[in-house]
Amino acid sequence: MAGRRTPTIRLRRLAAELRRLRVAAQLTVEAVTEATGLDQSSLYRIERAQNKPQRRTVTTLLQLYQVDRERQATLLGWLKESGQTGWFQVYEPYLPEQYQAYVAFEHEAERLKNYESLFVPGLLQTAEYAHAVIADADAGRSLKADDVQRRVDVRMQRQSVLSRPVPMQLHAVVDEAAIRRTVGGAEVMRAQLTHLVKASSLPNVRLQVVPFAAGAHPGMPGSFVVMDFADPFDAPLVYVDGIAGDAFLETEEDVARFARTFDLIAQAALSETQSRKLIQEAARAA
Repeated sequence: MAGRRTPTIRLRRLAAELRRLRVAAQLTVEAVTEATGLDQSSLYRIERAQNKPQRRTVTTLLQLYQVDRERQATLLGWLKESGQTGWFQVYEPYLPEQYQAYVAFEHEAERLKNYESLFVPGLLQTAEYAHAVIADADAGRSLKADDVQRRVDVRMQRQSVLSRPVPMQLHAVVDEAAIRRTVGGAEVMRAQLTHLVKASSLPNVRLQVVPFAAGAHPGMPGSFVVMDFADPFDAPLVYVDGIAGDAFLETEEDVARFARTFDLIAQAALSETQSRKLIQEAARAA
């Protein structure tokens, strides 16, 4: 299923900066289109990273916004780099557009906070566990065997962010339900829990479990991810996934709200040492 190509993080960065510069110049969309001849729909798509603009269009906008030459060179560099995609490009025809976007942003993220209520986080899944989750939990989507395997392959490849030269800093918090629920059978689950214990010893991975004994807690409404990026021009993102669909939230208010919620969930969770002990006990019982 081919769809519109997902914007790269560089194109998203350029779009956000062009929008910020227009607002800083106190120019409306109508004023820009009148001054440049660019139609409103095109400017709308450029500022939302839905279209990759031509170099002359970006130059015209930057001159209108009275951006200095050095800054112009930086932004035009972003435009040049905006066509660069990652390893996941080969999978784009087979993945939903929102998931493509998630993989692209995750690939660029410096820090990721992930709360999961029912599943082991994707970055910490084994291939067998991932296959069971995708094939069974997503059964309503009627995925073909080849599509299931492609998604498993993508999930495994995504995990390279944890072992790259400058690894992602991952803080994962899971509800005890994700640890206790047998997914894929006892052997698969036991291997998954053993893998979690091993992964939790990595210096860039923090793993906590919210025990059943904690009772009601702020994470009960559902799972979410908060992404932070190294470049200050890349604003944090929140990703929420559910049966009704998935969505990205980018406003400062939404990001701050989910970041606070994550901190509250982490406070309700066991310490990393206690969490590792609980997972080890669950593995022995599986």
